[in-house]
Amino acid sequence: MTGMAAVAAIMSALDLPPGARVDARVPKKMLVEQGAPTSADKRAIQDGIEEMQWVAALKPNTVAIPAFTDEAHDYSEIAVIAAIFRADARATRLTELIHRAIPYPVLLITVGSGGLAVSVAPKRAAQNEGGKVVVERVVAVGDLDPEAPPDTERAFLASLTLKSQPSRDLSALYNGWLARIEALAAARLSGAYAASDDGQAIERRRAALERHGSLARDIAGLRSKAAREKQLNRRVDLNIEIQRLEQALAAHKQDL
Repeated sequence: MTGMAAVAAIMSALDLPPGARVDARVPKKMLVEQGAPTSADKRAIQDGIEEMQWVAALKPNTVAIPAFTDEAHDYSEIAVIAAIFRADARATRLTELIHRAIPYPVLLITVGSGGLAVSVAPKRAAQNEGGKVVVERVVAVGDLDPEAPPDTERAFLASLTLKSQPSRDLSALYNGWLARIEALAAARLSGAYAASDDGQAIERRRAALERHGSLARDIAGLRSKAAREKQLNRRVDLNIEIQRLEQALAAHKQDL
């Protein structure tokens, strides 16, 4: 599946109204000027992005969902952006840079050597820096296969449709997509996809994902350390600790 065909598969899943479509090219110059704090980032944008499109603008007059703004957040518009990365692109960094460069909340669809990915990035106003926004975190799920998706991905794609999201306001809509991305991340560990808009369930899953990630990183670090350890008794101790953490990791999947 070509890059834009993969993007089209996600857009089909979103099922946005025709009036929300923009389909305008986004020049890399804009990203370089607004989202590249270092010369390395500028090179990453110039060398790594093949094509970028502003696919849709979700506003009250295009999707019939009210805006939401407060002192820290501005959900007057959600931008749907698609980017095609070149084979050697720094995909993770480019994803962050694109989210940082655009002041509105962004639903970002990217295609590169790592496959198809979808990400969101909640933002807030920067303190003491009028007009600037800060990306709080990037939440992404990659390696999607719209042509032959496994059951979890098929359920994920079906749950992305606009009409299935919370519609209280654009903030709720955006958080609905965020929750579904997290639900797929959890499903890849637990085997079962379960989208939810219940706030407590979302927070429990989010905490479980963070704990799972922390344990996985700790295990990887200990394995690397054990591989380098020359003293047998110390290596045995490290392997015992790895086994303990692996048991905790297996038990923790029940919370996902």
